[in-house]
Amino acid sequence: MSEQIRTRFAPSPTGSMHVGNAHTALFNWLFARNNGGAVVLRIEDTDELRSTPEALDVIYGGLKWLGIDWDEGPDIGGPYGPYIQSQRLELYEQKVNELVEQGKAYRCYCTPEEVQQRREIMRAQGLPPKYDSRCRTLTEEDCAELSAEGRQPCTRFKMKQTGNTIVNDIIQGEVVYDNNLCGDPVILKQSGFPTFHLAVVVDDAAMSITHVIRGAGHLPNTQIHLQLQEALELPHPRYAHLPLILGEDRTKLSKRHGAVSVMEYQELGYLPEAMFNFLVLLGWSPGDEQEIMPRDEIVSRFSLEACNKAASVFDLKKAEWMNGEYMKQMEPAELAERVHPWLVAAGLIEEELFGKRWQWLIKIVELMQERAKLLKTYTTWARYFFTDDYEYENRARKKWLNKEATVDVLERLGDGFEALDEWNAETVESVIRGLAEEMGLSAGKVIHPCRAAVTGTTIGPSLFHLLVLLARDDVVARLRRTARLSRDGELAPTGDDADEE
Repeated sequence: MSEQIRTRFAPSPTGSMHVGNAHTALFNWLFARNNGGAVVLRIEDTDELRSTPEALDVIYGGLKWLGIDWDEGPDIGGPYGPYIQSQRLELYEQKVNELVEQGKAYRCYCTPEEVQQRREIMRAQGLPPKYDSRCRTLTEEDCAELSAEGRQPCTRFKMKQTGNTIVNDIIQGEVVYDNNLCGDPVILKQSGFPTFHLAVVVDDAAMSITHVIRGAGHLPNTQIHLQLQEALELPHPRYAHLPLILGEDRTKLSKRHGAVSVMEYQELGYLPEAMFNFLVLLGWSPGDEQEIMPRDEIVSRFSLEACNKAASVFDLKKAEWMNGEYMKQMEPAELAERVHPWLVAAGLIEEELFGKRWQWLIKIVELMQERAKLLKTYTTWARYFFTDDYEYENRARKKWLNKEATVDVLERLGDGFEALDEWNAETVESVIRGLAEEMGLSAGKVIHPCRAAVTGTTIGPSLFHLLVLLARDDVVARLRRTARLSRDGELAPTGDDADEE
């Protein structure tokens, strides 16, 4: 029987759930699920100064929002726990002591300031700015003397100083590193906490991780990890380094490109299934032109071999388009369920909806469904359905509401609607087209002022179907209010648009 595939997602609880973190978690999850393997969630909190319990909650929240689950972890346990590194310090100390006793690691008494100063000198001389191995050959007497000065040592691992280290990466291929260019890394800090290099190697072996799938930024670290595994006589997992994610200007993804936290996309109104689909296409291709895929299909088609070496670009416009496509494909009732909490939070609708009121919301959602790209859209673009307190956009002011002729159109429309026996799309359309013919105008010169007056905007869904989702008295009141404001000169364009031709 073949060995069970085991992957791990090992975030540091030091901040938000970055898009890059979520991307790595997703690819680990997909590979494991495609192969019937297990996913381990391990918390790497060895940065003791920056790790916080709040950040851990953010990690859980981000993963659960995307629909990424795990088989072992701090919250659910498992056979290889504990799954929080700060609870495994004795194991790391034991491994470090083994390395020191075997002459494969040594105590280093250099201060961070001294190391940095020497690196700057090496950089100025055109040399690789690595640690200069100053403490590599210290005797017991030297160590005792330095300790007497009050210096606290860290522990460094002795890297090979000749030859090459070869990384056979599933995605990046064969990568060769010159051992002479890498200094001896710290594996145990003065505080007694391990560094990333030691902890990740020890834990991957202890937790039987078969595949390490992580961002390409960690590829150079693999040189250290392979040598540490060899020194500790630990097995080598298979490595797969995912392509970097860049902003649209092809620089490292950062806040200047927009939101970088996964939960910010939730707050912007993205659907988790759309973000899941979008993230998986950053660095992986199904082999055809298909982009919108259900989760089960993505899992069944996923492979690391189909991942790209080259960096991927986080195209926010494409993410928004994809989210809109997912919203379009939803049943209106399901989409209404997703939209409703946003409207409640914005104070636009009541929390408990029943009967006709709920059916009314579904009709609004369905009417806007073709154009809406984000859930949040319904609290802004569709605001006029839920309140008379909406803004008149400058484009609407300039194009229609600041025109003298508009006042008469709006007032006569109000009279026509008020006289109707029935309030439906057909009767509304008959009034609008009839008034246009009566006034010798094109239908658009009645339709557009009406939309601007009732919604404050110049674009939107079918006006006839929009109006009948509002109470007739409200529509008439809005038309007459807007006519009055226009007559009084209160709807002139404001700001920069006021001077535009």
